[in-house]
Amino acid sequence: MTVIDPGDFQTRIEKSFASQGAMAMLGAELTRVERGSVEIEMPFDPKLTQQHGFLHAGVIAAGLDSACGYAAYTLIEPEASILTIEFKINLMSPGRGERFLFRGEITKPGSTIIVADGRAYALGDGPAKLIASMSGSMMVIRGREDLAE
Repeated sequence: MTVIDPGDFQTRIEKSFASQGAMAMLGAELTRVERGSVEIEMPFDPKLTQQHGFLHAGVIAAGLDSACGYAAYTLIEPEASILTIEFKINLMSPGRGERFLFRGEITKPGSTIIVADGRAYALGDGPAKLIASMSGSMMVIRGREDLAE
């Protein structure tokens, strides 16, 4: 497999994340970026809950999707981009906490398709609690100026 130089992926990811209206609306922040792994955190907000007061599954999905997508960004060349083409989420426990952590990690790098796994945690007074897991496939997009970062 050819090794791709991702260049300064930290700056590229920070710039891309800052342009995401959805993440801003959720109050999410990029807290860790390393080759093959990204973490995003957000505070609890009652506006993001479902009818029982738990963090809405769609919000959990958005956090995991972004974390996994940006983990894939750490492996691609600067001119390329990433689009999620598929994901599956297992919701394991209610989204109840003061803050939430979404961690995306690369499971299988590739030149066209990258597979990532994500974990969502509720943070509060006790130990972090695993609330969801995700497996997703990301497609590397090349030659599309309208999708370049």
